[in-house]
Amino acid sequence: MTEDYLVKATAEHGMFRAYAVNATELVREAQKIHGTWSAASAALGRTLVGTLLLATSGLQGDQAGLTVKIQGNGPVGFIVADGTANGTVKGYVHNPHVNLPLNSNGKIDVAGAVGKQGTLSVTKMNVADKTPYTGEVNLVSGELGDDFTYYLAQSEQIPSAVGLSVFVNPDDSIEVAGGFLVQVLPGASDEQIADLEKSIQGLPLVSEMLRDGKTPEDILKKIFAGQELKILEKMPVKYQCDCSKDRFSQALASVKKEDLEEMINQDHGAQAVCQFCGKKYEFSEDELRQMLKDKD
Repeated sequence: MTEDYLVKATAEHGMFRAYAVNATELVREAQKIHGTWSAASAALGRTLVGTLLLATSGLQGDQAGLTVKIQGNGPVGFIVADGTANGTVKGYVHNPHVNLPLNSNGKIDVAGAVGKQGTLSVTKMNVADKTPYTGEVNLVSGELGDDFTYYLAQSEQIPSAVGLSVFVNPDDSIEVAGGFLVQVLPGASDEQIADLEKSIQGLPLVSEMLRDGKTPEDILKKIFAGQELKILEKMPVKYQCDCSKDRFSQALASVKKEDLEEMINQDHGAQAVCQFCGKKYEFSEDELRQMLKDKD
C-alpha cells in the first residue's frame, strides 16, 4: 500500500507556488468502483488528480468545493470530478470501457480517448450565497495536463505548469498515479521562469518517478533542483463520496407529481444509484407517497 498525500510548497523565495501529489490509492479506488479499462482509467485518473490540484491550490475559505467537467469528442464521452480544499475527490466517466492502441510514444492514448476538440469547465460554489461561478476553455490537446494548464492561464490568469500521470497495468489495475502543479507569482524574473520551463521540459513522467519510489517532495526537489524550496504542508488525499439517502430523497421529491405516481403504481418503489460510488438507495411506495403528500 502506498500513502496518498499532497505537499504544498513555495520555491525561489516565494516566486513560485508548488504542489505535488501521490494519488495512487484514490485512482485505484476509482478504477475499482467504475470498472474502467486502460484508456478510460488514465483519462479519469488524470482528471481526478488535476481536480485535486485545482481544489487544494485555488479554493478560498468561502468555497466548499469545485466541479471539473471534461467534454471532449473522444470515445470516453464526458468526465466529471468534484474536489474539495481538504483533499477529497470523486468522479466518473461516461463510458468507462475504452481501451485504445498505444500512441506513437508507446503510451496510453489519453488524447484519443478524451478527444482533441471539446471543453474543460470548472465550477466553484460560493458557500455564503450559493452562487456558482463557471470558467470554461477549449481543450488544447486532450492530454489533460496541457488543458488544465491552459485553463489556469486563461480563466484564473495564473501562469502555471501542470503534470498529470497514471500508469495502468496490463490487467487494468493502477500501478501509480500522481501529478504536480507549479504557479508563477508576480515578481518572478524572466530568468527564473526560463529555468523552471527548462527543468519541467526535462522532467521524467510523474508515473516514472513514482514507480522509482520517489515521493511528492522528491518530485518538487527535482523540479527546483539546486533552488530554494520550502515545504509548507503535507496533507492526506482520498477518494470520498458524500452521497446519502437524504440527498437522493431531496432530488426525488423535486420530480413531477405524475412521475412519482408512475414510480408508485408501476414500479412499486424506486432505486437511486450514485454515479460517483455506485451505492444504491431504495425508496418504498410509502416513502414515495409521503413525498407526494408533501407536495400538496
